[in-house]
Amino acid sequence: MSNAVVVQTNELPESFKDINSHNLYLYVKSYLAAQRANTARVKNRSEVSGGGKKPKAQKGSGGARWGSKRSPLFVGGGQVFGPTKRNYNQKINKKQKALALNFAINAQAEKGSLFVADSIAIESGKTKDALSIINELNQRDTLVIVESIEEKTYLAFRNIKNCYMIEKQEVNAYLISAYHSVLIEKSVLDSLTKEA
Repeated sequence: MSNAVVVQTNELPESFKDINSHNLYLYVKSYLAAQRANTARVKNRSEVSGGGKKPKAQKGSGGARWGSKRSPLFVGGGQVFGPTKRNYNQKINKKQKALALNFAINAQAEKGSLFVADSIAIESGKTKDALSIINELNQRDTLVIVESIEEKTYLAFRNIKNCYMIEKQEVNAYLISAYHSVLIEKSVLDSLTKEA
């Protein structure tokens, strides 16, 4: 069974209420940019194989001059201005990251979807016990944040639809703002608000 007693909370430091939402925007933009695969790449005319011999005489045919069959004008030729490997990373400083996280936590608290439990542990490892906690919240989807994930607790939560469990060190503003509600252990919330 679970020993989690869940309570809704909005008790956060006053400073959280004065944070500008632009910090969250910058963080999410930076986070999503870092997720890009960055694998799209084409070859230009200098990289395509072949095309050493001049296809036809410079003069005398009455047509245009052809220097190489690997010109972008021909099938099999190089690509003009196609995508190449580039750096999508967008720099964001530590202070903005912290402000974004605090803003995201406060936003969840203000809409009444920040839930705190002393401990989130499912000793039985059964999904039905974990589901009883999630159903009690009556939310569309939930991010569960614990100090450290124990195997039985992980097994209980992993099959629940629209529920995702992370440890304290994985917490970020994007995940908190992406979920409709957050269920967090009190020790983790205290630690996050103390660091602010």
